[in-house]
This record gives sequence, C-alpha cells and structure tokens, in this order.
Amino acid sequence: MVTIKQIAEICGVSRGTVDRVLNNRGNVKPEKRQLILNTARQLNYQPNPAGKALAARKKNPIVGVLIASDGVPFFDDVLLPMRKAAIKYENYGMKILWRSMRGFNVDEQCGIIDELAQSVNALIINPVNDERIIHKLDSLVDQGVFVVTINNDVDSCRRHCYVGSDYLQGGRTAGALLNMIAPPGIHAGVLMGSKSMQGHRERLKGFLEVLEKNADFQLMGVRENNDDDIISYEETQRLLTEHPETNALFVISAGAYGAARAVVAQKRRDIIMVVFDTIPSTIRMMRQHIIQAAIYQHPRQQGRRAMQVVFDYLVNGIKPEREKYIMRNEIRILENADE
Repeated sequence: MVTIKQIAEICGVSRGTVDRVLNNRGNVKPEKRQLILNTARQLNYQPNPAGKALAARKKNPIVGVLIASDGVPFFDDVLLPMRKAAIKYENYGMKILWRSMRGFNVDEQCGIIDELAQSVNALIINPVNDERIIHKLDSLVDQGVFVVTINNDVDSCRRHCYVGSDYLQGGRTAGALLNMIAPPGIHAGVLMGSKSMQGHRERLKGFLEVLEKNADFQLMGVRENNDDDIISYEETQRLLTEHPETNALFVISAGAYGAARAVVAQKRRDIIMVVFDTIPSTIRMMRQHIIQAAIYQHPRQQGRRAMQVVFDYLVNGIKPEREKYIMRNEIRILENADE
C-alpha cells in the first residue's frame, strides 16, 4: 500500500505538502500540486479517511485558542476560518477550547493559559511580550504542548511556529507610503495598541527607520490605545490639541476608527492617515476621505494556516515546514479596499 511518505519522497516535497494536496487543504504551488496528484494516481494511492479519523479520535486532541479579540473587529476575520476549520476537524475528534480577552492584561492572560494548560495538547495564542507569559509558554512546550503564536510573536520564547505578518516590514511600508502621499514636512502622531506587544513595537521601529531619514520629519508623540476605539479617540484628541502642527497619523494596530472620529471632531481635513486592516469602519472612513490608506495583513489566511498547522501536527504527526508563516503586507486604498 502506497503511503503519503513515499509520495513525498518521490516528489521531493514534505509529507505536509502531500497531505494538504490529497486532502484539498491550504495553498500549494500549481506545478507541485499537479506533480503530487499525478504521482498519487500513477501509484494508485487510496486514502483511508475512516481509519485516519479513528486513529485521531483515539488521541483525543484538544486545542486551546486564546486571542485578545474582544472589541477588535480585525479578529472576526481571523476567527471565522478557524471556526469553520474546527467544525471540519471535529470528524477527527479534535476539540477546540475558545478563550478571548480584551486588551493586553498580563495577569488575565496568565490566568487563562494556566486554565488551558490543564487539558490542551496545543495552544494558538497572540501573546503579550512579558517574562511571565514567556515562562508559561516555555513550560507548555516542555510539557509537550504544541504552541503556535498568531498575529503577534514573541521571539524569545520557544514556541513551535508563528503565523502572521512581518511587523517590521509593515512599519517600513507605512512609513514609505506616508512619504509618498503626505506633503513635505511630515509631523506625525502614532497610535499603538501596547508597547508590551512585540509586533506593535516592530511596526513603530520600521516606520521610524524610514521617516527619520527625512530632515523635515518630526514625531509628535506615540500614544497607547489598548486597541480600543474610545481610548484611541481620546488619545488622538489630546495629541491634536497639544500638537496642532500634526499633519499625519499612523495607527499601528486597532483603533483607527476612534482616531478618525477625533480627526473629524477637530475638523482637521488636512491630516493624512495611514492605518492597518480594511475592516468595515475603516472603509467607511476611506469613503469619507478621512483615512487615505490601509495595510492589509490577510487575517483569514492567518486563521486558516494556524488551524491547519495544529491539525497537521496533532492528527498527522507532521511538524511545521517552517518556523514562521508570513503573510504579505498589502497596500489598500479606497479603490481596492473591498477586495
């Protein structure tokens, strides 16, 4: 009987790639996909889904999902494909324990990790960058729990893989974009979720790397908004009141709508705004010409890939092909925001 491993060896690809093609999951280059399908056909490969499901059920795989999604519409698009995949994977006995939180409270995240640690075989988490969180994730790895970070990474922990965007490159893209569309003499204010999030800090770093090359660039301030639109509104109001010379805003994570509403409230139509994510409220602000551009980070691909990696590991025993699965940062303007 021909096995997936044998097909992988013949085609010169990984077992995970063959498994995805034969089970029609995930993206594989068309030429590789066709090679695998042709090889499987020639060798008369016969899948045994019933046996596979039965073997998986005996393992009773349980996955914990912990995301700071409360009040952040961006994560709706991350969670949607995850929930769809969870329904499909129920056939293999894989159970999901869904947990969420609001903001970046370390104590709360530690408590939820402790709760999940008692029963899960894998954990998908967007972690706060804090020593206590890092210690708990490393302890889970030591206990044999498969750990995947999603949308925000913590390089200093021993997680198995990361799924998300390149935050440093995203910040550089935002800085270059602002350079292109803003008038000379950029005086920019920055809104970020939290300095405790590695990704948010990296976006800020990339943004400043580009703009600080301009002699006439000035940073008006960096304000934390806890990824909350109300806080974002209040902090933007303060920033614009204290620094009326501000003519650009960069919103690093969530909170773009709150910042845009503050711009409207102050009747500052001269401000250029660059933000992340094309959620419905951002598109509304684009149509009103308050937000000029957004950077899209493929939230559905992030959710789909994270669940797929966990399924491959727990059910098929296939380790991730790479340490980081990076989604493209894409510039969106009003004309292509709905794509």
